[in-house]
Amino acid sequence: MESIGDQLNIDTPELVAIEMPLAGIGSRFIAILIDYIIWGAAFLVLVLMAAIILPALHFFGGVSANWAVGIFFLIVFLLQWGYFALFEAFGNGRTPGKRVARIRVIHQSGRGISFVESLARNLVRFIDYLPGFYAVGVVAIFLSRRNQRLGDLVAGTLVVRDREVDAPQWEGSGTATRTFTAAAFAVQSPIPAPGSPQTGPGPWGGPPHLRVVLPAPALGKLSATDLEVLEGFFARRLDMDLATRGALASRIASALCSKSGLAIPQDASVETFLEAVAHQLRELGRMS
Repeated sequence: MESIGDQLNIDTPELVAIEMPLAGIGSRFIAILIDYIIWGAAFLVLVLMAAIILPALHFFGGVSANWAVGIFFLIVFLLQWGYFALFEAFGNGRTPGKRVARIRVIHQSGRGISFVESLARNLVRFIDYLPGFYAVGVVAIFLSRRNQRLGDLVAGTLVVRDREVDAPQWEGSGTATRTFTAAAFAVQSPIPAPGSPQTGPGPWGGPPHLRVVLPAPALGKLSATDLEVLEGFFARRLDMDLATRGALASRIASALCSKSGLAIPQDASVETFLEAVAHQLRELGRMS
């Protein structure tokens, strides 16, 4: 794993390099501002409820009122420390504010964070806040090579920007391509020789990946995570130079073949093979 500027490069166990842009001060400020507005509104509602309920409990005796006060402070404590920890742990690293700012918390290895890691980074939030307005945290972010505040350094977490991943556009699907340069890279279906069988849609047998049939038992060894890796490659391949695109496609194909036992057909390119794998994984998912 390495960080270049505001870009984080992570090598996954599948030997696929994932580029993740680090979140800066601006997006993190927007997220924390929205979160504190929500937190403040919830706290205000809680105070108003306490102002109504606590006086009424005095008519039932002091014990009931004391219990109510204790429960009130317990809820305030859970709201203070649980808001960020629970949302980040069970919301895929995102609080409501982070969703709006399109950022998320991940572990520095690239995986999602656990509840313990989320709790650790948020318990240190009090120190990051000192002496006010997250002064310590802002200084730590500026000094850190990967934009980490103290809580991130303790928990081994990072805050990254979400990248919108478009659904892969299969050739011949009838949908618009992702960029205006897509046509320059479109793989044209070869015209079959006279008398050769035609399969799939289209005048010449349809897109190449639809003519590749892969064994279902081997595909069954692949997971939804593998499909996400493929979709990420399809969404970004038009932005890559041809050498990088070809090298990354080969690495992904090699990792998938090693995991599943699949083999690239002799009459299919590496990218056609990857498109066929993704397409048939989606079909298997619909049937399951």
